[in-house]
Amino acid sequence: MSADAVVSRKGAHRWASGHPWIYRSDVTRRPDVAAGAVLVRDTGRRPLGWALWSPASEISLRLLDAHADAVIDTEWWRGRLRASAARRSSLGDDTSAWRVVHAEADGCPSLVVDRYDVWLVIQLLSAGLEAFRAPIVDALVDAFAPAGVLARNDAAVRTKEALTRETVLLAGDVPREIEVREHGVRYLAAPWDGQKTGAFLDQRENRMLAGQLARGRALDCFSYHGSFALHLARRADRVTAVDSSLAALARARENAARNAIDTIDFVEADVFDFLREAESRGDRYETIVLDPPAFAKTRGALASALRGYKEINLRAMRLLSSGGILFTASCSFHLSKPLFLEMLTRAAADSGRRMILRHFLGQPLDHPEVLTIPETGYIKAAVIEAD
Repeated sequence: MSADAVVSRKGAHRWASGHPWIYRSDVTRRPDVAAGAVLVRDTGRRPLGWALWSPASEISLRLLDAHADAVIDTEWWRGRLRASAARRSSLGDDTSAWRVVHAEADGCPSLVVDRYDVWLVIQLLSAGLEAFRAPIVDALVDAFAPAGVLARNDAAVRTKEALTRETVLLAGDVPREIEVREHGVRYLAAPWDGQKTGAFLDQRENRMLAGQLARGRALDCFSYHGSFALHLARRADRVTAVDSSLAALARARENAARNAIDTIDFVEADVFDFLREAESRGDRYETIVLDPPAFAKTRGALASALRGYKEINLRAMRLLSSGGILFTASCSFHLSKPLFLEMLTRAAADSGRRMILRHFLGQPLDHPEVLTIPETGYIKAAVIEAD
C-alpha cells in the first residue's frame, strides 16, 4: 500500500513537456488512497511533484505543484488564486464579469472561477479537486470577500469522474439574475441555470470588436441572449437577431430594453434555414456575426461539424454587401485553428467572391491559452471583409 503514485517514462515526459495531465495507462503504480492530492514519482522513485488524483478518471493525475515539499492546503490555494486574480487586474475598468481562474491555464487544474460583480460562480471538475472543496471555498472567501459562492457542478465531465452533477450554494447568497456591465452594454447573467456559469464571458472582447466594426444592416446568428446584437446595435442602423430558442430571444428582448435599444428585430428560426432563405431572396447585410454553439463536441463529430461550419460561412459570405464585414467564430475544441482557416478558405472559394482576412482572433485575457496545453484554447474567430 502506498500514498504515492509512480508514473511511466512517457507520463513523466508529458509533465516535463509542459502538459499537466497523466493518463491512467501511464500510472504504473496507483496510489492506494481516495481522491485528493498525491506525490508523484518516476520509475527511479524521484519525486516529480504533487498532483490531483482521480481514481475513476481516464485523466488520473493533474499536476498541481512541481515542488515535492509543497503543502496543498488553504494557504496554497489562497496563493494560487491571488496570483491568478492579479493577472486580470486591468479588467475591472471595462466589465463587471470575468473569469478569475481558467483551470489548467492558471495552474489550478479542473477549477473554474467566474466573477459576476460581487458574486463568484465556480466549477469543480475532477474528483481530485472535489476533495479540496472546503479549502478552496475558504481561500476564495478570504481572497475576494464575495457576497456569495455558487457551484455550477452540473457539467457532464463530472460523470466521468464518478461525481454527482449538482448546482449548490457554497457560501453567502447568489441571486438568480445578475446584471453584467460590458464595455458600455448591460445584460443579465443567469448563474443558477444559464449556459456555462451564467453567461458567455469568453467572447467579451470579440463582441466589443464586432460592435466597433458594425454598420448598416446587421445580422446576428445564433444570438442566444443577444450579447453580440447589443454591441452591433450601437453602430448598425438595424440588427436582426436569429435564434431557434424562443426563451433565449425573450431574454434578449429584455436585455435590449435594459439598454434602451429598439433597433433589434428578434427572429425565432433555425439559422441554417434562415440563411438559405435570405440568400434565395437576395438579401444583403453590411455586418454579419456567426457565433454558433460547438458543432463538434467530440472528435468523431468533426467531419459533420465541418460541413455545418462551411455551409453557414458560405451563405454568410454570399449575403455580405460589397465592403461588408463577417465576424465568424467556433468554440469547438476539436476544430483546430488550421482546420478553421481551411474551412473558411474553402467557403470563400465556393462563394465566388474575394474575401479578405482582416483579423484572426482567440480568447481574451481572462481565458489564457497555454501553448503546451491545447485544451486551454478552444475559441477561434476571424473578421473577414467582402471585396
